[in-house]
Amino acid sequence: MKGYVFHGPGQSAWEEVPDPGIKEPTDAIVRVDAVTVCGTDLHILKGDVPEVRPGTVLGHEAVGEIVETGGDVRSVRPGDRVLVSCITACGRCRYCREAMYGQCRGGGGWILGHLIDGTQAEYVRVPHADLSVHALPGAVGNEDAVLLADIFPTAYEVGVLNGRVRPGDTVVVVGAGPVGLAAIAAAHLFAPERVIAVDVAAPRLEFARSLGAEAVVDAREGPEQLVEDLTDGLGADVVVEAVGVAETFELCTRMVRPGGRLANVGVHGGPVTLHLEDLWIKNVTLTTGLVDTYSTPTLLRMAAAGRLPTGPLVTHTFPLEHMQEAYDVFGNAAETGALKVVLGGPRHDEVVPVPSAS
Repeated sequence: MKGYVFHGPGQSAWEEVPDPGIKEPTDAIVRVDAVTVCGTDLHILKGDVPEVRPGTVLGHEAVGEIVETGGDVRSVRPGDRVLVSCITACGRCRYCREAMYGQCRGGGGWILGHLIDGTQAEYVRVPHADLSVHALPGAVGNEDAVLLADIFPTAYEVGVLNGRVRPGDTVVVVGAGPVGLAAIAAAHLFAPERVIAVDVAAPRLEFARSLGAEAVVDAREGPEQLVEDLTDGLGADVVVEAVGVAETFELCTRMVRPGGRLANVGVHGGPVTLHLEDLWIKNVTLTTGLVDTYSTPTLLRMAAAGRLPTGPLVTHTFPLEHMQEAYDVFGNAAETGALKVVLGGPRHDEVVPVPSAS
């Protein structure tokens, strides 16, 4: 088969690789029908994730069909259409028993495209299949479903649930990339008074408005003042950091109110200053986390009921073999307008039109 292989920082290729086979009785082999590219994949290609060894097939999100299962797999069988989760769970270790699948000690956690070959290929081996793939309802299409492998569970669990968004809250989401936009959509499930989106890209702010953000602001044009004005000087109840750089994290700490919650979702590649000299007295709760994907069944039901706006986030689709082109488009989002790229479906290059603010 062919897969997208990491060969070291700045080196990758769509090339022939060995077909995957069953290694453990809990494995499943999935034919990949739709796959996407994550910002974490770009970090790997830059050399920021040294655990990824040269020769590894990248990717940790996919939709496909089960073609083979090991003898111990009970929840799916060949022919089933499934979502491959970005997190693998053994189901037996202490962390899995506490639904902290991202911290699995039994050979799971984030392993696909990280510690073992991933999903950006024609076929993928999924360990611990009973808890690591999800049968898909017919009402959820491939492009919608693949967004439930990572970005929506991440936004929902690490952003909205960790941030304890409640009815009547003012929620600020800093970063209107795919995960930030998913957080805006998911926050509205809890009836906040308002959601404020912060970014530096005007098209993404307009997209945030189309997903329900009641206010948008350029990060360079005084978001702190806007939050203060809209909350009568109180500050935001919940701030979600969805960028992963020191400047945006520190901005979040300045916008959260005393007694508020700051949920860090962004993947930080460098240190951040935590200004405890200012925060110690404010009763602020700070949360971090890797997604556990315990919410995936719930999100699938919500998507099937039409309650999650997944489709608009897919701006580009490509045939599976156009992997390098998809990476180029996704990696140059400022020029291409890409949010999420999906490979495996009928091709369209056009960015989905963003409704105007008027």
